Amino acid sequence: MTKVFILLGSNLGDKFVLINKAINSLVLEAGELITASDIFFSAPWGYDSTNHFYNAVIQMETNLNPDELLQKCIEIEQKLGRKEKEKPEYEDRIIDIDILFYGQQIIHLPDLTIPHPRMHLRKFTLLPLHQIAPDFIHPIFQKSISQLLNECEDDSKVEMLIK
Repeated sequence: MTKVFILLGSNLGDKFVLINKAINSLVLEAGELITASDIFFSAPWGYDSTNHFYNAVIQMETNLNPDELLQKCIEIEQKLGRKEKEKPEYEDRIIDIDILFYGQQIIHLPDLTIPHPRMHLRKFTLLPLHQIAPDFIHPIFQKSISQLLNECEDDSKVEMLIK
């Protein structure tokens, strides 16, 4: 079993319910839940929208290989109502499931890059990740999540929503 960290986000529909349905589906279809962060509330990152995000990070153990886990995440997104992007820019989404880490592996495939290439730039990812794994070491930067959060230049407001 490999320990993985997964980011879940939603800014459309019943965001709280959608994130919890995604977590439940991942547990049923991809592995065993180790821990989950609280849910955090933030403005969209990288584009303008009036729809704010709910985000959470979970840690799981899985027997799926990275590509199988990615396909499972895509299937769950589609099952929960996510549609294919119409343009390459960021846009509102009913659910988004991103693999942040797959053990300590570094993976570069056409459809999958692990660790997530922009996670260190985003407080909405780092804060929930820090809550559950502050000492986890990023395999490329060789820094803890605490260090990455302290160095993050993202000045957007991210607040804990649910305890």
